[in-house]
Amino acid sequence: MAMAMAGTATFSISSATSIIRTSSSLKFSSKPMLIPMRFSPKTQSPPRTLRIYALTSNDIKVGTNLEVDGAPWRILEFLHVKPGKGAAFVRTKMRNYITGNTVEKTFRAGSTIEEANVFKESKQFTYKDGSQFVFMDLNTFEESRLNDADVGDKTKWLKEGMDCNLLFWNGKIIDFELPITVQLTVVDVDPGLKGDTASGGSKPATVDTGAVVNVPLFVNIGDEILVDTRTGQYMSRA
Repeated sequence: MAMAMAGTATFSISSATSIIRTSSSLKFSSKPMLIPMRFSPKTQSPPRTLRIYALTSNDIKVGTNLEVDGAPWRILEFLHVKPGKGAAFVRTKMRNYITGNTVEKTFRAGSTIEEANVFKESKQFTYKDGSQFVFMDLNTFEESRLNDADVGDKTKWLKEGMDCNLLFWNGKIIDFELPITVQLTVVDVDPGLKGDTASGGSKPATVDTGAVVNVPLFVNIGDEILVDTRTGQYMSRA
């Protein structure tokens, strides 16, 4: 058994020595070695869909943005008309984003029209700098500015820290949208005004933006209320 163990030990050392000698006899070339490799086919990215801004008059609806005579317009009203005689047509009322003018225009049914490339970006109204309203992109911290004329009567609902949508066309701001519902604080109301609360009486109240809103008789100074910016009507207490 001792001889077997010795033989085993001798064999292991000899094998290790053989491996070391073999390794030390290797020579490496300084020339680059080309190793053939197989690559799996590159995954194809999905094709990008190009938006086509071509519509027909049959696609017109409230809120559709059209480009007419090189200017962006928004559809305010529309009516599809099929007269007893003659071709069908679409009667519309449109507002020019740039000038604010509202006109009526008729399109022949099925005629091709061009959609205006108007897109929205969410910005936060941060502060007012003189006559300019400053909006900030909270991701890039880039500022956009609107003048008093651009904001118009929407200023009566605008508060610092409010998130709005700025509308862009051809790289410039053409309009902005307020949130549909805003929360405002009542700062002035006649507390002595009485009325029949059961019949839904109301009274004027001034909110912290300076706007005047008709509110129910139970609303008092300091109350937080919700107002619909599209109509200026009181909705409920916050």
